[in-house]
Amino acid sequence: MKFKLIVIMVEDDRTNAIIDAARDAGATGCTVLNQARGEGITPQRTFLGLSMESQVDVVLLLAEEHRSRHILEQVAAAGEFEETPGTGIAFQVDVEDAIGLKHQIEVLSQPTED
Repeated sequence: MKFKLIVIMVEDDRTNAIIDAARDAGATGCTVLNQARGEGITPQRTFLGLSMESQVDVVLLLAEEHRSRHILEQVAAAGEFEETPGTGIAFQVDVEDAIGLKHQIEVLSQPTED
């Protein structure tokens, strides 16, 4: 079984919607890293040396290769990544090997629905 790691960087107020969309699209779980910080094309403003940017969450999830693109598209739609600049980004990376998924193999082995 082949897997993809989907990495999602999203504004913290959109994290729950992203997770719900990923689950609805077939994700079986995720890891959320809170309070990350990022910078886009334009540097963020500061006030008395303090950053005025919002916090970003990083959501990591392993998905079976055949489900990964659908999950990625649903996450992007839920986060409005293409419609609203600066709301977040998502990408997927090939995973060479994964351990610790034995308890999820039964769910991941089920055929995907078109």
